[in-house]
Amino acid sequence: MAKQGYADLSAGRLPHTGDSAEMIADRADFLAAGHYAFIAEALARAAADLHDQDPIAVRREVRDSEVILDAGTGTGDYLAHVLGAAPTAVGLGLDVSKPALRRAARAHPRAAAVLTDLWRPLPVADASATVILNVFAPRNGPEFARVLRPRGRLLVVTPAAEHLAELVAAHGLIQVDPDKAARVGETLDEHFRPVGTTTLRHEMRLTATEVRTLIGMTPSARHVTVGDLPARDVTVTAAVVLTAYAKRV
Repeated sequence: MAKQGYADLSAGRLPHTGDSAEMIADRADFLAAGHYAFIAEALARAAADLHDQDPIAVRREVRDSEVILDAGTGTGDYLAHVLGAAPTAVGLGLDVSKPALRRAARAHPRAAAVLTDLWRPLPVADASATVILNVFAPRNGPEFARVLRPRGRLLVVTPAAEHLAELVAAHGLIQVDPDKAARVGETLDEHFRPVGTTTLRHEMRLTATEVRTLIGMTPSARHVTVGDLPARDVTVTAAVVLTAYAKRV
């Protein structure tokens, strides 16, 4: 256990270290302002829908405990929100970034955090997760299928084509891959089938400081000059795709 509260189950040196402390600090500030709350709320609703679809079977499957696994948890904000709407569940956040895990370990009293590389075998028991969250993070299809319970759900959030379009056009941010949906499908189709897809859009009115913070929490931070950013409030479109997957049988 690290003194900051997360467990290190990486079994040696990892090939990469994930988001930096500066990126994580910017993400924490931006999420705390509520700009991406619409994503967290949609995830909580999607997780709750699992019970509504087949309540008897699901209750039987989760009688010991309901486990929400957040693969690529970052600061743990999304996991904390889903747990807040699921009072009997416990959560586990996985990430490769130590600065992220220092925050995720404190994100919710019913959640724990673990340092691990999502591309490697996950330090999670077979068929132990009721729901897997995967928000703007790598997708390990075989491992997700191994750890998800038979009637569980994998909830994947990816950027839509118009995500942050105003900033992409004005400041040369990294664009969303037009083949993003196809690539996501390729990584999951062998083990999962989509059971529902929703595109979520939200207009954000951002101050100049918030624009800097938003860019700072993304890979574009390495390519954008601070002096080129706006000095006034701007309206920015946030657009993401939430897809629910069930395991193939």
